[in-house]
Amino acid sequence: GASYRLELPKELHARGLHPTFHASLLRPHFPNDDRRFPGRQFHQLPGFGEQPREWAVDRIISHAGKGVDAEFEVQWTTGDVTWAPYCDVRHLQALEEYFEALGIAHARQL
Repeated sequence: GASYRLELPKELHARGLHPTFHASLLRPHFPNDDRRFPGRQFHQLPGFGEQPREWAVDRIISHAGKGVDAEFEVQWTTGDVTWAPYCDVRHLQALEEYFEALGIAHARQL
């Protein structure tokens, strides 16, 4: 079978992605329509670009539950909103800012 070598961005090569693919795995590329699907540009993907940002969290909007069992509503820099448990957000600067806005210092005080 036919295989093709692609020119991939440095970030993908650094993550161990091999540039050779079998023809059956390849599809034509159609550029993203950013008006219909915002936040899908390469530099907007978490962990890519010149200064990758871990998690790419914009802010924490709210929470449900109490203490370390709480879940947090997270707004990402792409505009998406998801829920995450405390164990996934406990190290984020956005959580410290959220706690400061609530006037507390730790999840135990929720």
